[in-house]
Amino acid sequence: MSAPTKENLRSKLAENLDETMKVVNRALRSKGLAKLRPVLQRIGRGRQLPHWFDGLMKDGVLPNADGKTIGSIVEMLLLAAIETHTFAGMRIPPLKINPARGVDFPDLGLGVKSPSKNFCTSEPYFSAYERLLGSSHDILVLITDYQDAKRVQPLRLQIIHWRYLRATQIADQGLCKIAKKHRGRLVAEDEGRAQRFFRFLAYINQSDWRAARLLRMVDDLKDDVLLQRRMETAKKEFAKTNGERMKKGRVPLPDSELDALQNIAHVRPLYLGVLDAAENWLAEVCRETARAPSDAEWKAILASPLEGAIGVSLALQWRYNFGRLFDVEAVEECADE
Repeated sequence: MSAPTKENLRSKLAENLDETMKVVNRALRSKGLAKLRPVLQRIGRGRQLPHWFDGLMKDGVLPNADGKTIGSIVEMLLLAAIETHTFAGMRIPPLKINPARGVDFPDLGLGVKSPSKNFCTSEPYFSAYERLLGSSHDILVLITDYQDAKRVQPLRLQIIHWRYLRATQIADQGLCKIAKKHRGRLVAEDEGRAQRFFRFLAYINQSDWRAARLLRMVDDLKDDVLLQRRMETAKKEFAKTNGERMKKGRVPLPDSELDALQNIAHVRPLYLGVLDAAENWLAEVCRETARAPSDAEWKAILASPLEGAIGVSLALQWRYNFGRLFDVEAVEECADE
């Protein structure tokens, strides 16, 4: 019988994730930890039990550590639970943790993200089009109660939310919905224009006043009535925003920001004016950094399910916001550029 593939193993884990997390949370309360001991010793530095093991085993407590260290502890317990429980009885080689290579569990082709209740992590940035296409590998999202738990010593930790995400789900939910809505029509009409549309979505800074309103218009490309309404609303919002900025002693937005939106009304059909305005914003703000998709990226965009499930902001690194996975709105601010 052939050995299970990485895909087989990931499917097995995804199907049994709730049970796996029960094992991890029990271990964090010092229950069933003895069964995980051999794996923890094998993957520990120098094949020694981790320094935190005795405290967890005896009292169910962890050392007062930073978030990164806590994340490493969670990963070790998770790997031990997967190997000894989820994959029990399966003929697989010992699993490894190797985050330095970019995939935390290389034997599974699986990453692990374990933020606390701010629901956000920062990730290395490679291509802006990942914002729409997703990652190169699946991930497990584990939300801990670390932010609350660390206020009470000794530290007792639990994982309060978890979710398995396919690689293509690790993309921006809102931007993917817009992309999926208009991809077919734009590609059929003019592939070059469609590429420029996707470039705007990949590079947009949603904290930029003009870009945020352009994005709303891009969402409504098919409806001239809504586009007219968006332009009227933008005029009112421009006056309100500048009034608020002046009250706070901040420099008001220049008239050119509003003019760039109002000029859309002179173009027919209107949606071309919107796309031109989006391209102009890229040229003015992003300049040479906003490149067109490569041939490989364009093929991937055309074939992608565009099923982003999280918030992805573009800065020096990606900022992943997992709050929407768990219907948490209070942390949306971490998705701002």
